[in-house]
Amino acid sequence: MFGLRNQFLLDPSVTFLNHGSFSATPRPVFQNYQRWQRELERQPVEFLGRRFTNLMEAARSSLAEYLGTEANNLVYTTNVTESLNIVARSLDIGHGDEVLSTDHEYGAVDRTWRFLAKERGFIYINQPIPVPVTTPGTFINSLWKGVTSRTRVIFLSHITSPTALIFPVDEVIKRARKEGILTIVDGAHAPGQIPLRLDDLKADFYGGNLHKWLCAPKGAGFLYARPDAQKLLKPLVVSWGYEAETPGESGFIDLFEWTGTRDIAGFLSVPAAIEFQQEHDWKNVRKICHDMVSEAQERICALFGLSPLSDDSWFMQFCSAPMPKSTDLASTKIRLYYEYGIEILLIQWNDLKLIRISVQGYNTRRDVNKLIGALEKIT
Repeated sequence: MFGLRNQFLLDPSVTFLNHGSFSATPRPVFQNYQRWQRELERQPVEFLGRRFTNLMEAARSSLAEYLGTEANNLVYTTNVTESLNIVARSLDIGHGDEVLSTDHEYGAVDRTWRFLAKERGFIYINQPIPVPVTTPGTFINSLWKGVTSRTRVIFLSHITSPTALIFPVDEVIKRARKEGILTIVDGAHAPGQIPLRLDDLKADFYGGNLHKWLCAPKGAGFLYARPDAQKLLKPLVVSWGYEAETPGESGFIDLFEWTGTRDIAGFLSVPAAIEFQQEHDWKNVRKICHDMVSEAQERICALFGLSPLSDDSWFMQFCSAPMPKSTDLASTKIRLYYEYGIEILLIQWNDLKLIRISVQGYNTRRDVNKLIGALEKIT
């Protein structure tokens, strides 16, 4: 995969093992992004006033095919936090109701739910999911201990941010639907890292990032809503799509696609990101990355004599490995970056100290070896 390193704009002096935070965009995709920006600036009225609808429809159609759904079930957003704010703020959840989640969720969205719980009087529950995780059945049993007769919504990550675990969301969705519970999935780390067929998954709502593992430009995300759940959503920004004089085929698209003047180049570049990964056999790239991450997890756990959070069937291109409880995370991160040129995430999660290793197509085993060598010296 060394040849892919030259396809990215990353600083060659940095060993970049933190794709999961803000990612990196390949040169051809970034060039496509800049081309759309220049085209917008050449004739802004033509671009936004006359071409916008058709351009966005084409970009949605490409993304919908990639995600296994129909274009009218998707709208572009700037990121998954925006997507999930739309859903959380739209739903009629109030005093006495419960929203069930896990203790592995992303902080920004946790804060969204806690904010709304204070405003509206519902209860937001972070159900503990113990590690190591072992089987999907054990996961479901742990989660369902938090379900009560007041549970209106189950919200959880497809792939978690702090622990990098792929949760069995399909089984959760099936069981929740039988019990009349709405499902909302945070797919920030899923598109580009694991295959997705949203119509088959049947979540009520699914928010995803495209700038992470799909490697689209920053500011490209999406919100999926099942057709019969779209009527539940209200726009964060009310604009011309509300009471549209010439409504489109989908009220969902009308309400959410046009929110005012903005740069849509990131959205229009998503098809180029999909094409880039297809051209470079990304299924094989993901496998090679997975093997490197699995090796890194094994070596870090052996170095510190600690047990992993899971076996390698629970992650794909990034994983979190435990560090000794005595580790000073802040100073270790500073030393890794300034002494060894390694960009990587170290975090506190519950009572564990973790190092999250993210591997993308530009990484090689040399990067993993450098990380392990550095950890041997400074910990």
